[in-house]
Amino acid sequence: MNLKEFSASIGLSQTTVSRAMSGYPEVKPETRARVLEAAERLGYRPNISAQRLATGRAGAIGIVFQGGGRFGPHSSEFMGGLSTRLQRDGIDILVSTVETGEDEAAAYRRFAASKRVDAVIVHTPACTDARIALLQALELPFIVHGRSEAKNPFAFLDIDNFGAIETATKHLVDLGHRRIALINGDTVSTFARDRDRAYHKTLAARGFDADPALVGRGEFTDETGFRLMQAFLGLPVPPTAVIAGSMMSALGAMRAIRVAGLTVGRDVSLIAHDDVFPYLSPDNLVPAVTTTQSPIRAAGERIGDMVLRLLQGEAPEALQEVWPVDLRIRGSTGPAPA
Repeated sequence: MNLKEFSASIGLSQTTVSRAMSGYPEVKPETRARVLEAAERLGYRPNISAQRLATGRAGAIGIVFQGGGRFGPHSSEFMGGLSTRLQRDGIDILVSTVETGEDEAAAYRRFAASKRVDAVIVHTPACTDARIALLQALELPFIVHGRSEAKNPFAFLDIDNFGAIETATKHLVDLGHRRIALINGDTVSTFARDRDRAYHKTLAARGFDADPALVGRGEFTDETGFRLMQAFLGLPVPPTAVIAGSMMSALGAMRAIRVAGLTVGRDVSLIAHDDVFPYLSPDNLVPAVTTTQSPIRAAGERIGDMVLRLLQGEAPEALQEVWPVDLRIRGSTGPAPA
């Protein structure tokens, strides 16, 4: 069944059917529901090329990854959630990998000029991010996974990174810990800056000075977590607790603690920022790991929903969400050793 036959069978024009299936805001919700129900019942699937000609849309969302380190387990989980949501509306994802910031900017310019995507998703934003100003100048719709400072409003989804580390730090202080280490990302990124601020402000509020030697930064990998934790444990006065910025870096930190002949949860308490990987459950580790929980796959799904709403005409300032982060206490945290 082609578009002409399907449209005739439900008594609507071809343009109305195409626009209804593409989510155009001028199509009434009841009309869209009628079209989608009939398409499901009759087994109609639109010809993508014809639909794009009729609607003027590419039917794709773009995302650019800069450098090999930016595409790891976190990116895979996010992309899984994003694709799950977009597939329900027949939207493809166009992925571009680049080496530098200049290459990434060039990729956005190509997207805008070629009209191969209807919108893009920006990830790992810097505190002040030139990509946001560029996309606004290009008039290419976009949503940011994270937050940044910008002159004009933009759509975003973020988690409360400040609140997550504030809660984790308070929990460890309440357990009697005074030497608390932090494994963080590069503070050029907003999420890492917010976590750094939360760590320092929480310690200061409790009357403690943060030791710069107990703060390490790098990619969230097992190797980075291991290397930084080894350096912490080699200090004249090592930490009795550590907050790891991801489950991947937490694994490395746990390995370093064991190599040093120490026990996680007894000699050194550990809290991980948990991105809810289906293949790496904090409950199944030994000991079970205390986490600040952040469902990254769910974030991908939600951003997929938000980008479609953006394309349907919702204002960017109406598409701004910050998700709270829960602290899940398990066996990797305990009282500070005497």
